[in-house]
Amino acid sequence: MELSRMNRRSFLSTTGTVAAGTLLTSMSPVFGSSIAQTKNRLAMVGTGSRGTGFWGKTIQDNYNDVVEFVGLCDINIGRVELAKKSMGVNCPTFTNFDEMLLQTKPNLVIVTTVDSTHHTFIIKALEFGCDVLTEKPITTDEIKCKAILDAERKSGKKVIVGFNYRHATHFTVIKELLAKNQVGKITSVDFHWYLNTFHGADYFRRWHGEMNKSGSLLVHKATHHFDLLNWWIDSDPIEVFAYGSLEHYGKNNAFRGENCRKCSFIDKCKFYFDITKDPRMMELYVDNEKYDGYIRDNCLWRENIDIFDKMAVQIKYANNVQVSYSLTTYSPFEGLTIAFNGMNGRLDTWQDLPWRSKEMLDQAEKHAKEMSQTKNEESGEFNEIMVSDNFGATKLVKVPLVTTGHGGGDARLQDRIFRNPQAPDLLNHMAGTRDGAMSTLIGIAARKSILEGRVVKIEELTDIKPHPNRGR
Repeated sequence: MELSRMNRRSFLSTTGTVAAGTLLTSMSPVFGSSIAQTKNRLAMVGTGSRGTGFWGKTIQDNYNDVVEFVGLCDINIGRVELAKKSMGVNCPTFTNFDEMLLQTKPNLVIVTTVDSTHHTFIIKALEFGCDVLTEKPITTDEIKCKAILDAERKSGKKVIVGFNYRHATHFTVIKELLAKNQVGKITSVDFHWYLNTFHGADYFRRWHGEMNKSGSLLVHKATHHFDLLNWWIDSDPIEVFAYGSLEHYGKNNAFRGENCRKCSFIDKCKFYFDITKDPRMMELYVDNEKYDGYIRDNCLWRENIDIFDKMAVQIKYANNVQVSYSLTTYSPFEGLTIAFNGMNGRLDTWQDLPWRSKEMLDQAEKHAKEMSQTKNEESGEFNEIMVSDNFGATKLVKVPLVTTGHGGGDARLQDRIFRNPQAPDLLNHMAGTRDGAMSTLIGIAARKSILEGRVVKIEELTDIKPHPNRGR
């Protein structure tokens, strides 16, 4: 076996300066060349943990020389006031989005609300003349998706979807190897993602466990993975068939409580979550329950949970690549396996499989590190990519392991948006509405396939014509 170790300097020279190229050059100054000349005006709607942390404090701390928060909005008056304090910004707060737009006149609106409401704020911001940066998924059904696409075309403004996984070190090297045709024409992909009983279970405590809010984890979570597939394969999906069910969480348990704080089954529930030990969550959520009734430590056995907790999806692409994908939400460990089968060989890679690690990882600590917005940390460890020739040698490409900020993707995504918007996007890292639409449409099609028991064609859901080779 040939062993190759990727040089960090050569990797950074390839990927570190990759930024928002073709997509962003036509955007208004918030994404354009004048970003260094005047501070651009940011407004954010949705001040939960993701908004106040990754899209809030991180931007304020790292980019306040080029951007300025001019408004924060949330339906929860207590949480939005806390966001202002925790982010360290001096701007007005609002519970009415229209009022915020009229009074603050932002250039860019950041949307980090409940998934099913994304379309409302994206469309209003576009109509007001703002560019939009939205958390994934872009939305939760095909009707809302079409409305966003129509609004963007009509407004002349642009929407960026925050797909940070594209920018991660490990996933970028996969893209580079595929672009170099290392194993020949790709014919099929096996992609399996495992959520552990800490992270996976947490989706069922929150609003994500309700289909009408998240669209299911096939939309909320798997849109990340479907976007990676679309980007790696460089083609559009054309049809989807899926299986899925809810057989672990929700009504499947014999007992349930009002929420973890008020539960009488603490001693017998292995999923008991003591939110009182987390000062940040207590301050952000518990102290503000009285304003909107949102419970952060909800019982994951409650009967109104109606999303799937196991999912298997078959996807066929316009270039005839076929994908087998699965998502598990109650694994003892969190990680993934990917295999790309090509005409001339195979590319295999994985993350965080315990039998590949030197020691077992604490799963809660692992998730906290991944979400952390501290400076990218290289652990001295490596992710591995095995590239095998059908009739020749196998080489192992070792990629420096970054343990924070979604594998280094968070910082690179924000740098490309706010610091280097005009640099060439050599690997098409930046994602716009078409990317957001095609990733969420796979999840929507998979959900529809499960509920209706049939193959769902992507063209049923959109007027976007699938391309065998997307390119730019």
